Amino acid sequence: MSAQPLRSPTLRPHRMKKEESFLGKLGGTLARKKKAKEVSDLQEEGKNAINAPMNPSTVDIHPEDTLLEENEERTMIDPNSKEDPKFKELIKVLIDWINDVLVEERIIVKQLEEDLYDGQVLQKLLEKLADRKLNVAEVTQSEIGQKQKLQTVLEAVHDLLRPHGWTIKWNVDSIHGKNLISILHLLVALAMHFRAPIRLPEHVSVQVVVVRKREGLLQTAHVSEELTTTTDCIDFNFLFPLKPERDAFDTLFDHAPDKLSVVKKSLITFVNKHLNKLNLEVTELETQFADGVYLVLLMGLLEDYFVPLHNFYLTPESFDQKVHNVSFAFELMQDGGLKKPKARPEDVVNLDLKSTLRVLYNLFTKYKNVE
Repeated sequence: MSAQPLRSPTLRPHRMKKEESFLGKLGGTLARKKKAKEVSDLQEEGKNAINAPMNPSTVDIHPEDTLLEENEERTMIDPNSKEDPKFKELIKVLIDWINDVLVEERIIVKQLEEDLYDGQVLQKLLEKLADRKLNVAEVTQSEIGQKQKLQTVLEAVHDLLRPHGWTIKWNVDSIHGKNLISILHLLVALAMHFRAPIRLPEHVSVQVVVVRKREGLLQTAHVSEELTTTTDCIDFNFLFPLKPERDAFDTLFDHAPDKLSVVKKSLITFVNKHLNKLNLEVTELETQFADGVYLVLLMGLLEDYFVPLHNFYLTPESFDQKVHNVSFAFELMQDGGLKKPKARPEDVVNLDLKSTLRVLYNLFTKYKNVE
């Protein structure tokens, strides 16, 4: 059974106060004729830019899209871009990912614009991903209520993404206005931030038609909007794509998986040798180090110091708290003379075994002889 998001009329953009045009000030028959011709030509150009080479039966454009107020702007995806296989793949991958995350909520997303605009699905998605509860009304039927809820959800998203350098390319009006470009930017950012177990198609761009009204005239432009770049390895502090360097663990996973159990057993023996001093024991590397607590305690044991409890979360509940713990453990490792771990804290929190093994193996290499 799928939960169908509530529908509400699309909110018309805010009407700006009309500005008197320069030609209007000059007045005169010639000016009026020139203006009338320019208006007619540009209106025709705007309509052609939007409708050609579209088939009207397959393009979702409202008649008012070419009837704009002064300084008002509308954007829409060029229909040719909508038919691009990589663009279609991006949408399918994101929809499948959302449905996988929300399977226990009995929510099924079929169309991103129609199912995400009111904030209901976005709320559930963020709560699942970040492991936190948002203080918002569960169901809102009014447009005002939907936008208030959406505002709360997006503020929580921004609090997560901004510290990592993300550029926010969406807002309440664009999401609630069912702007697919804004919705895709938001979902791609969430998928990459939370290291979703999906493969986003790389270098996806779309052509966007932008229609503006300036001094009574319609102006159109075509711009290219980049939705994804390279997703193999991302430095989230600067958002520049990096080529990952392969190491022994890549080779181990790719060519010698039979030896993986031997490596895991050796590392478990190593960490338990020290954690047993606190009556703690590890049996599953990928899960028991995911919240960062054991990593912090292990560093204190290896370096022979007590880690003040106020520096980390002893019982972390949210995704952010777990990332904080792992990041803090990484800082302790660097203070101990180790290089900055290749793994990201988010990878460890998301149960990425290879990342966890890399971190523990670095500790093993330096501290294997410590009693």
